[in-house]
Amino acid sequence: MDQRWPDRLWVVRHGESSGNVARDAAHEANLLRIETGGRDADVPLSPLGERQSEALGRWFAAMPEDERPGVVLVSPYRRARQTAALVHAVGGTAMAPDDFVVDERLREREFGVLDRLTRQGIEHHHPDQAEFRRTLGKFYHRPPGGESWCDVILRLRSAMDTVALHYSGARVLIVAHQVVVLCMRYLVERMTEDQILAVDAEGDVVNCGVTEYAFDPGLGVGGGLALRRYNFTAPLEREGAPVTAEPDVSVGVR
Repeated sequence: MDQRWPDRLWVVRHGESSGNVARDAAHEANLLRIETGGRDADVPLSPLGERQSEALGRWFAAMPEDERPGVVLVSPYRRARQTAALVHAVGGTAMAPDDFVVDERLREREFGVLDRLTRQGIEHHHPDQAEFRRTLGKFYHRPPGGESWCDVILRLRSAMDTVALHYSGARVLIVAHQVVVLCMRYLVERMTEDQILAVDAEGDVVNCGVTEYAFDPGLGVGGGLALRRYNFTAPLEREGAPVTAEPDVSVGVR
C-alpha cells in the first residue's frame, strides 16, 4: 500500500505575540478587555517572539539539509506567518515565504462575542456564556459567533486530508496556534475528549514549542504518524531565548 503520510511532520505554535503581552497586562490590572489595537489576525510577534522564532529556525538549520522541513503550511494570522518567515530567514527551511502554503483552516480558534475579553470580562458581560462553558466544557462550548474545539477539529480533518493527499513522503512544518496544536494531536493520535483535555490540563503549549511526528510503516493499516516529541523547548533553551506559554490573546480563558 502506498504511504499516505509525510515522512516527518512538525506542528509548531507561533512565537510570543504582542497580544500575549497585552493579555498578561490586562489580567494583572484586572481589566475586562485585552487591548490589542486591532484584529486578532493582525497581531504581530513581540521582540521576544522574534527571538524565539529565530532560535527555532537555527535548530532546524543545524539539521542535515535532507532532514529539514521541505514544505511549510502556515496559518494566515500575522504572528504565525512571521514565525515561519523568521525560521526561513536563518536557514531553517528552503521554502521561501512567498511559497508558503497559507491555509485558513489552520487559523486561531474564533471566540465570537467573547473575543478579547478576560475571564473577568466574560463573567461581567456574558455570565450566561461563562455558565454554558462550565456546563459543556471547552470541547463542546461554542460562544455566539465563535467556535468550539469540535469546530476547529472539523476544519483540521479537512486540512489533514490535504496533507495526506499532497505531501505524502515529504517533510512538513505547520506553524499555527495553541488550540490547533492540541486538536492536531487529538486527530493524529485518535484521542478521546478526556485524553486531549488531560494533555491540555498539564499546561499551555509553549510558544515555538515543537510537536514532532515520524512516519511509522508498522502503525495501523498502511502506516501512520508516531509522536516523537511534544512541547519540545530545547531549541529555545540552547539559544537562551526565554520559554513562554501564555494562552492566546483572543480570550482570557482557554
